[in-house]
Amino acid sequence: MTNQPPSTPQPPQGPATYQGGQNAVPAKKRKSRRLTAVLVALFLVVALLGGGAAAQLSRSLPDATLTTNVATTLKIPGVLPKFPWPSQGSAELMVEGLGRIGGSGSKAAQPIGSVAKVMTAYVILKNHPLEGADEGPDLTVTSADVADYNSRIPSGQSLVKVVAGEKLTERDALEALMLPSANNIAHQLAVWDATSVDGFLEKMNAAADELGMTDTEYTDPSGFLPTTTSTAADQVKLGRAVLKFDVFAEIVELESAAIPVAGTIKNYNDLLGVDGVFGIKTGSTTEAGGNLLFASRLKVGSTTLVLVGAVFNQPGAHTPEQLAAVNKVVRSLLAVVRKTVKEYELLAAKPVGTIETAWGATSPVSPVSALNVVGWPGLPVTVTTTTTKPGPQVTAGQPVGQIQASGVRVDLAAGAATSEPSLWWKLTRKP
Repeated sequence: MTNQPPSTPQPPQGPATYQGGQNAVPAKKRKSRRLTAVLVALFLVVALLGGGAAAQLSRSLPDATLTTNVATTLKIPGVLPKFPWPSQGSAELMVEGLGRIGGSGSKAAQPIGSVAKVMTAYVILKNHPLEGADEGPDLTVTSADVADYNSRIPSGQSLVKVVAGEKLTERDALEALMLPSANNIAHQLAVWDATSVDGFLEKMNAAADELGMTDTEYTDPSGFLPTTTSTAADQVKLGRAVLKFDVFAEIVELESAAIPVAGTIKNYNDLLGVDGVFGIKTGSTTEAGGNLLFASRLKVGSTTLVLVGAVFNQPGAHTPEQLAAVNKVVRSLLAVVRKTVKEYELLAAKPVGTIETAWGATSPVSPVSALNVVGWPGLPVTVTTTTTKPGPQVTAGQPVGQIQASGVRVDLAAGAATSEPSLWWKLTRKP
């Protein structure tokens, strides 16, 4: 008998595959065992929780948390351009509702000439308000008023003719005060209001104190005396306050008016209607030089802003030359203002916060569009951020708050939907 070598075992034919040695487990069986293990573990957890499992699964989900990182004050990016401030004297620029653009020159008080009449008008309207088309009470011209008028003629003061017995309404008197800058009417209004010039000066200086005009002193109601002094910054404070009287704003924008005896009177402000200028008051004397407290309307998109400014103590040999120097500076400043005051992007439409669910899912929070405001480079802008409770989860684009600055509002929204909590998280979440 021939000896045969032992035969080599052959793997069975079919779809099953083997790994390892003789006792290797098929892949499908291994996956089945893992799934079974997971199910067993889950069953054990449910069993351990007992009746509490249903309660766990039915509990309301807690609200997600929303955090933002927007500062309460942001500066408009960029650098403020150079302004053509006057080489002498002083200047100040302020935009209502936005702030101070800037200023120049000495802060020391200087004579201001007839710009002082702005405070005279302010005190009169404060004590004797006019509304709409009201003319106000009559002021009867006395012989003392006529004598005062005649005494001022030799010194070349700005005046309007008056006669004894003439009646001027309060509005007539204010027009004579502000348009042709009548010194005699300033005196008459002061006596009419306070019975004496000294009494009226006390009211003028008290009003200056109330407005925070710390570098201002009034020694006469017309500004003819060089001892009546102020600063550009102080007079801008007054200009902003007096323009709140609608009647005053209407009067200073008039190119001319008609009053008794004097007839047609014309406004000395040659810049009316130029570059949006609608007031306020010129002033010039030998000591004061040329002065202008002015207001201008600025159109930026659909918004109309009001700029109040002052340019004081400009040189010149006489009134026309002084006022021409002032007007030149004002126009140069306004040209730069109009190029600079516009709409800027304060905050881009980029993530400014995060929403996080109780189970750790997150979504970025962003403004739905850029937040654009009117202003100028470097202007600090107050920003208010308000948020709402996002709920347990959010959807993409869901509004979750607002950002507001300078009257402009932009919605905040979730950038993506948050995922659902897992069954495991629901079962194991803490009470």
